[in-house]
Amino acid sequence: MGAGEPIILWTDYTRFLVALFAILTPFAALPMFVTLTEGASDRDRNRTAWTASLTVFLVLAAASLTGDIVLTLLGTSLASFRVGGGLVLLLMALAMLSAQVSSVQQTDAERVAAGHSRSVGVVPLGVPLLAGPGAISTVMLEGQRSLTVSHQALVGLSIAAACALLYLSLRAATPIGRTLGPIGLNIVNRLFGLLLAAIAVEMMAAGMRALFPGLS
Repeated sequence: MGAGEPIILWTDYTRFLVALFAILTPFAALPMFVTLTEGASDRDRNRTAWTASLTVFLVLAAASLTGDIVLTLLGTSLASFRVGGGLVLLLMALAMLSAQVSSVQQTDAERVAAGHSRSVGVVPLGVPLLAGPGAISTVMLEGQRSLTVSHQALVGLSIAAACALLYLSLRAATPIGRTLGPIGLNIVNRLFGLLLAAIAVEMMAAGMRALFPGLS
């Protein structure tokens, strides 16, 4: 590690991995995955899970690497983006606590259109249900925390790990749904929602402190 290279705190990346997996809300997507792949063979269902996970990885990796360009083009500060991103996550968390899919992730019109989509792994599962505004804003913020090569590589590995867990969850959608049942899935979804609400508050608080130093 070079003299000017910041010390890597592994807890930062494990926290980011856990937060990202919670934001992806795979358990909220399981019922829709089962519905959209109903009647499909195991091979086709696994292919759909792979397509959705790969779509999520590509979208989030691109968002992480191009976050500074997007913020520059929009003329938006990182602090204000933290507040906005935290608000999006809070809306998602409130919907999860009600055992619902937030309209931030998918509107009713998109839900109807999903029934006519052939590439359900890309749309609507990959985007916008899984890789929605909440996940995109989160990886953009994490990518901007440091512009060093090591940080960008570890963020990419964290995204890849979250997508791998997502793929395993989708592959096991049918047995998980059968084991937990609707009530069990809702309980897990609410637990993820509570975790996501805490992450959202922390994100907004950090942004508010940067925008208004007097609050510190």
